[in-house]
Amino acid sequence: MTFLWPQALWFLLLVPAAVAAYLLILRRKRKSALAYSHLGMARAAAGRGLVIRRHIPAALLLSALACMLVALGRPAAVVTLPTQHATVILALDVSTSMQADDVKPTRIAAAQAAAKTFIRGAPRSTHVGIVAFAGSAALVQPPTNHRETLYAAVDRLELDSGTAVGSGIVASLKAIFPEETKPAPVPPGSHGSAAIILLTDGETNVGYEPLDAARLAAERGLRVYTVGVGTLEGELNTGEGWTVKVSVDENALKGVADITRGEYFFAANAPDLSRIYESLNSRLVLEKSETEVTALLAGLAALFVLLGAGLSLLWFNRVL
Repeated sequence: MTFLWPQALWFLLLVPAAVAAYLLILRRKRKSALAYSHLGMARAAAGRGLVIRRHIPAALLLSALACMLVALGRPAAVVTLPTQHATVILALDVSTSMQADDVKPTRIAAAQAAAKTFIRGAPRSTHVGIVAFAGSAALVQPPTNHRETLYAAVDRLELDSGTAVGSGIVASLKAIFPEETKPAPVPPGSHGSAAIILLTDGETNVGYEPLDAARLAAERGLRVYTVGVGTLEGELNTGEGWTVKVSVDENALKGVADITRGEYFFAANAPDLSRIYESLNSRLVLEKSETEVTALLAGLAALFVLLGAGLSLLWFNRVL
C-alpha cells in the first residue's frame, strides 16, 4: 500500500494520545468509585464480563479514529477491477510464412482457432475488429460484437507475401480512431477503453518500423499485447525444393509491448496459443491497477462508529 499524502500519517500520533486520555478518565472514575464504597462494591459484583464490555465501544471508536487518520493519507493499493475495453483489435499476420506446420495443423490455422476462442470469450459489450497484415495492412472487419460476422471474417483471411508488423499496428490505430488527425499525447497505457492484440510469426521486411508504430500507439495511451507464434526450428517449403527458416522477431515484439505498457507472449504450439488468447480475454476484462482506497477506510471508520454507538446504547442506555 502506498500513500498519496504520507505527511498526513503524522496525525496517527493522536491515537496513542486518545488512548492515554481514555486511561486517565478511567483512573479518575475509579477514584470516584472508591470514594463511594457501595458503588465500588456494586461494580465488583457485576463481574469481569461487564468490565470488558465497558471498553468495547471505546475500542471501536478508537479504531474508527485510526481508520479516519489513515484515510487522510489517501492510501492507494493494487487491486483487480473490471476494465472497460469497449474495442479490441485483433491484428493477425497473414504472411506466407504462416503456412509453416511447426504449429499444428499450420500456424495460420492455429491462429484462426485462437482468434475464435478470444471472440467467443469476449464480453458482449466488447466490440472486436480484425486487421490482417502481410506486405500491407488492412481492416478486414470493423469493430462489432456480432460473433458470427467475426468468425466469418477470420475464416476469410488469405495469405500474401511480406511482413509489415508496424503497418498492422498503424491500421489498428486507424480502426480505433477513424477520424483522428493529430491528438495530444497521453501517458502510455492510459487509454482504458481500447486495446490491440497483435500476432505474428516473422520479422518486419516492409512498411512501418514496429517500434515507431508502437510509439504512435503509446502516445494515444493504447496498450499493444504482442503474440509470437512458431518454433525456432520452423521452416517453410517454397515448393521448389528449397526451405527457408521462419522465426519470430522476439526483440521487436517485446519492444512494442514495453513501449505501450502491454505484454509479450510466445506460443510454440496450438494449445499454448489458445491459452494465451484465453488469458488475454481475462486480462482485458479484469485488470490490476493502483487505486485510491480512501473511501473504503472512511466507510470502515463509519461502520466502527455506528457499531460502537449501537453497543453502548444497547448495553448502557446511552450513545457513548
